[in-house]
Amino acid sequence: MATKTLDISLIRYLNLFEKITQVRTDSCFTFNNIMFFAVPKNLIYKAVGEKGMNIKKLSEILGKRIKVIGMPDQTNPQDINKFILDMVNPIQPKGIEITDNEIIITAGNKISKASLIGRDKQKLNDLEKIAKDWFGKALKII
Repeated sequence: MATKTLDISLIRYLNLFEKITQVRTDSCFTFNNIMFFAVPKNLIYKAVGEKGMNIKKLSEILGKRIKVIGMPDQTNPQDINKFILDMVNPIQPKGIEITDNEIIITAGNKISKASLIGRDKQKLNDLEKIAKDWFGKALKII
């Protein structure tokens, strides 16, 4: 995994997440105004809590939308694919191709492509940073 930088606010989010969910993680990031916490796949249910109570509580405290996703195996293209799909949901790209040094998202139509890029390329910039930090790869949307 490439270097991920943690600032003081992210550390506070991680500590709060652990206190509420009883699940420890060192991975959180923001994409599309949603705060994502990546946890080991076998702990997703515990982190979410019964009927989503942990997520609701976190969301109320932080005033943000929260999603818990499975920690990807950086060497497994299927895990990388699922991780990207979980992030961009509900947008359904036509396909995702993973090469040695690049992640290529095929948007399919103009609306999907525009949705993935976002206003002022904000979503594209966020996706590029996440791809670089998590997988050490460049990102391209076609």
